[in-house]
Amino acid sequence: MRAMVLDAPRQPLRLAELPAPQAGPGQVALEVSACAVCRTDLHIFDGELTEPKLPLVPGHQIVGRVAAAGERFERGQRVGVPWLGWTDGSCRYCRSGRENLCDRARFTGYDLDGGYAAQTVVDERFCFPIPDGYEDLQAAPLLCAGLIGYRTLRFAGDAERIGIYGFGAAAHIICQVAVHQGRRVFAFTRTGDEATQAFALELGAEWAGDALGPPPEELDAALIFAPVGELVPAALRAVGKGGSVVCGGIHMSDIPAMPYELLWGERVLRSVANLTRADAEEFLALAPRVPVRTRVEPFAVEQANEALARLREGSFRGSAVLVP
Repeated sequence: MRAMVLDAPRQPLRLAELPAPQAGPGQVALEVSACAVCRTDLHIFDGELTEPKLPLVPGHQIVGRVAAAGERFERGQRVGVPWLGWTDGSCRYCRSGRENLCDRARFTGYDLDGGYAAQTVVDERFCFPIPDGYEDLQAAPLLCAGLIGYRTLRFAGDAERIGIYGFGAAAHIICQVAVHQGRRVFAFTRTGDEATQAFALELGAEWAGDALGPPPEELDAALIFAPVGELVPAALRAVGKGGSVVCGGIHMSDIPAMPYELLWGERVLRSVANLTRADAEEFLALAPRVPVRTRVEPFAVEQANEALARLREGSFRGSAVLVP
């Protein structure tokens, strides 16, 4: 099968012909239809996530069709594969409903070969039926941008005035969910990025402006999707007393020193780590009710290096999706 392979950090992915993976007990083999590109893939490529299996087939927002029936899925059934690929099921985190924190967890496209390929093999307990009404390309970003974004939004509680910092793949999905829930969305982008600001307003944000500047009014919560540490003190300045700042990324540049007064007033600063299967089931049931509409730009799988470069530049409105 054709696949794009990472041999070492900061080296271009290479196109390779690999043996077709074979499903073992509890696994299903998938014919990959689409795989969305995630900023986590870029962190792996750049060596900021330091322990990937190598060589590695990246990609963890996979839509595919089951090649042979397993215990949960029929042959030909369309399923989605997210970042969380396996947990031990027995540790204190797994036993308390926090499998996202499992110390032995394995992640798709990091510990396990992923979806920058024509085929892949996955643990069928960690994949999910794709809701009707979504084409393969449009469904792929739901599987990480959507899932992690949704978990991030949940940690904002019942906040009405939500600031979203970094308006990329996750934000363009979660903006729609937040507006559907009756919240008011304020979008924060790079200085002068009028195209992204217009995109946010199109999706229901009521204001869009400079990420390091003040909002037009005090926020109840802020969601940070851009991997930029200096946004943390900016977001803390923007939220009122008792407000929350939730960092939704897996990696972020260093947070600069800041005065305690930014956190004082019972403000909360927290991170989001991975996802649970319950998150996936809940969000994939919600998405068609909103309905979430993803904006995608397709690339052939052999163009993965170009897609990653474009992601680094921040030139996408929505998400890049690779097609085998």
